[in-house]
Amino acid sequence: MRQMGQRVGVITYTNAACDEIIRRVQFDPLFDVRTIHSFAWSIIEGLNKDIRSWLRDHLAAEIQKLEAKEATGRAGKASDERKAKILSYTKRLELLPGISRFIYSSTGANRTRDSLNHSEVLKVTAHFLMSKPRMQAIFVGRYPILLVDESQDTNEALVDALFEVDAKHQGAFTLGLIGDMMQRIYADGKEELGRDLPESWARPAKAMNHRCPKRIVNLLNEVRAHVDTHKQRPRSDAAEGLVRLFITEADHPDSFAFEEEVARTMAQLTQDALWTTQDEVKTLMLEHRMAARRLGCADVFGALYDLDNQALLNGTMGIATFFTAQVLPIVEAKRDGDRFGLMRVVKSYSPLMSAEALRASPSRASLEQVQAAVNSLYSLFEEGREPTLLEVLREVEQTKLLEVPERLVAWSLPPGDGEHEEREGGEGGEGGEGGEEGAAAREGVEVVERLLSAPFSQVAPLRDYLGKRTRFDTHQGVKGLEFERVMVIMDDHEARGFSFKYEDLFGKKADGKVLEATRRLFYVVASRAQKSLALIAYTDQPARVRDFALRAGWFSEDEVIVR
Repeated sequence: MRQMGQRVGVITYTNAACDEIIRRVQFDPLFDVRTIHSFAWSIIEGLNKDIRSWLRDHLAAEIQKLEAKEATGRAGKASDERKAKILSYTKRLELLPGISRFIYSSTGANRTRDSLNHSEVLKVTAHFLMSKPRMQAIFVGRYPILLVDESQDTNEALVDALFEVDAKHQGAFTLGLIGDMMQRIYADGKEELGRDLPESWARPAKAMNHRCPKRIVNLLNEVRAHVDTHKQRPRSDAAEGLVRLFITEADHPDSFAFEEEVARTMAQLTQDALWTTQDEVKTLMLEHRMAARRLGCADVFGALYDLDNQALLNGTMGIATFFTAQVLPIVEAKRDGDRFGLMRVVKSYSPLMSAEALRASPSRASLEQVQAAVNSLYSLFEEGREPTLLEVLREVEQTKLLEVPERLVAWSLPPGDGEHEEREGGEGGEGGEGGEEGAAAREGVEVVERLLSAPFSQVAPLRDYLGKRTRFDTHQGVKGLEFERVMVIMDDHEARGFSFKYEDLFGKKADGKVLEATRRLFYVVASRAQKSLALIAYTDQPARVRDFALRAGWFSEDEVIVR
């Protein structure tokens, strides 16, 4: 394969899973390990003429569908959304002939007119693989072996395309689908994957659970028994392990303190003192804001999340990185007396240290200006003061220590400045008119106002959470990962979601898609634990949850604790 320039393709779901697989194959370059979007783009990148043709047909079809719905639909929010989409698609269709090269980033927002979005990349790749025999041949020549990790959550259209490639290139192509339908938690996966396979396909089943202790494997088998007959067994040398279900009222007066009490109880039950060391316990939340509240950065995180949640979470949001990667490191380096770290950040980001600035004035004068700007910024934090992001922003702008993001320029100016006034009063669209664009602009202004009114002390925990350096993660974000001690927070009220309902799982409803999705998610999070597992259920009806847990046979009497 190396001599022929071929590789084993490996598709997985998250960057964390990519890193883990690359580590397990010992960084062997024979394996091309990518996320699904990155892999798809690697196949179609550069096929600009074909992409343009597909986009033209796709956009025209979408406009036609929306216009048909609008013709028979009622006025209201749904109608407004359809009209906005029609306008957007029409404009994009008009601009299409002028685009010579398409771009895409698997970690970016992809909002420029020459970029494809995440969904389009998968659709284009699937369409090309299904309809272009020459592309199939090139694909098989490049990847004679393709392994799809987490295949139960892999985009259905792409899976169907891979089945097509496999059927037409038998003997030259080997496709491996690795996954577990019990762990399917995303809606765009293929629902019947694994059924009605060709007779030539092998169907190996993983019977042994190498990760979990005996008690947790038994719990997983009981949860799964409602869905299928597949069972796992623990390793012969597996520890016994420990599981506890803690149940309390949904309106608990101090949930954070209760969770700390649970950790202390787990430490006593397991004789494992590391349960009381926060960073040694992986705590799983249903929603990112739940983690932000526990870390003390809810105001900053919430505002940034409302502005652009995808860009925030994948690290491409300029407003967020301005505070986390530029301002905060300067403040920390000054506080710690780290002169080298301070100069490293300033050289990287400060316009006062740009080549143009250094040429315009003697280096000594430039350094003195930088030092004065840093001192002025740090004075905001002296004597225990806690400035807001707005105060920090204006200080940075006044001294020109850093270049302010364009989105925040109007706020960086002192009150009374003309541009500042325009920001407050003239966001209603062109000519100050209202309408959808004006409403959206005003809403954006309100979110930025909320962001900048937050204390700067929230920036450090925000940086740590976005960098995955905290004990918190989401239920969906830990697929494929494992941790010795796991605490699962199940709180429908705080999560305010609609895709998963733990109340339904614990007896509130007997059937439904949300119930089954929640059961699968519960299976995923419970199977992350290598030693011990604490499950915390916040509920309006503790007695119902307890009765269900015992009646279902998931837990014994001594494993359920109601407080």
